[in-house]
Amino acid sequence: MFIENFITAFMKYKTSQYFTFEHGCGIDPPMAPAEPVHLYVHIPFCVQLCPYCSFHRVSYDQGLARQYFHALKQELQMYHDLGFRFRGVYIGGGTPTIDMDELTEVLSLIRKLFSPEEISIETNPDRLDGDTLVRLAEGGVKRVSVGVQSFNDDILRDIVRYEKYGGGLALQEKLLHAKGYVDTLNVDMIYNFPSQTSEMFEGDLAVLKEVKPDQITFYPLMISDATRAKMEHLMGRVSYKQEKLFYQMITSHLENLYQPSSAWCFSRKGTSMIDEYIVVSSEYVGVGSGAFGLIGGSIYANTFSLENYIARIADGMLPLSAKKVFSKKEMARYTFLMDLFGLRLDLTAFKKRFGAHLFSMLAWECLFFRGIGGIRIHPGSIELTRRGRYYWVTMMREFFIGVDNFRDFSREAAGIEI
Repeated sequence: MFIENFITAFMKYKTSQYFTFEHGCGIDPPMAPAEPVHLYVHIPFCVQLCPYCSFHRVSYDQGLARQYFHALKQELQMYHDLGFRFRGVYIGGGTPTIDMDELTEVLSLIRKLFSPEEISIETNPDRLDGDTLVRLAEGGVKRVSVGVQSFNDDILRDIVRYEKYGGGLALQEKLLHAKGYVDTLNVDMIYNFPSQTSEMFEGDLAVLKEVKPDQITFYPLMISDATRAKMEHLMGRVSYKQEKLFYQMITSHLENLYQPSSAWCFSRKGTSMIDEYIVVSSEYVGVGSGAFGLIGGSIYANTFSLENYIARIADGMLPLSAKKVFSKKEMARYTFLMDLFGLRLDLTAFKKRFGAHLFSMLAWECLFFRGIGGIRIHPGSIELTRRGRYYWVTMMREFFIGVDNFRDFSREAAGIEI
């Protein structure tokens, strides 16, 4: 575990440096790229908040939600008027399907303004009824990602999901009935809960191999600094040694049924749609409160205050509240991380984008990961090895924890409960 611990410590340090933003209300909107990019839409409302979740989410209030959806549609129109085009759309939360009438209007507007090639959306198990799935499919959604997390009843009780969505058997039934409505049914799982044993996880994998969803995304438990004490009180300390064991179980159990689409996403058929829109698109726009975008070498963040978000939109302004300008080398490192998380980096495309060869810009990184057997170099490309996939899981875990820490800081500044 020495190598994994070193990578974890290095990424934790680097991420803390990268997520230092310029804050303020006078941030100019980004310029639309010449080519279509990706769109992320954030809907923060949940009926009940999960203790382990560090995403930007608030308890559902119908009146506030209606105002929010109205502002969201106006923000989409603003980006259209600025000349942005989107080839793919990912809608996350929160629980995006919490108000299907409002969501249906958002989907209709997205298709009218941008005609995207694909739309992916998150949901929870209680929203896997036939009527909801039919409406999503009619709204142009091709991929539905449902957060299951675990089929083990003890784990589900620990993370306060058993009462909300039922036990493992009920979840299994819901997934079986949900198959076939859209092109891709993805199941989100979390592993490495402190109370989770290898026997428990074997049970989760056995259920998945029986259900055979189109796609499975396995997230290692990622806890922000602000939620760490709460999770340790509920379930105990996280062990990264156990995390590596669980990841090895995932790859060995699924290798005959699924192909990796990223370091932690596995697909049964040739779909390019995965949860990480930041991997499939080098640039993207984020709309909605707390959403992030990456355009022109800068990360933009929308305000985390829903009231401020609604007021800014009503005043005809984009709700941008923070910006980080990356240096050329920082963007090269970001591309190295994200492209290889998607299993392959195109060296020709990299040189075209940055005007220099990868090995001249990131010589240390290439030598290190080649030396530890994490990458394999081919003419024109670099690919992750089987061993390298877990190295990239550890890096992406720390990257997203860094994002979550920024979210917590922003939520606290906006007066929102963490």
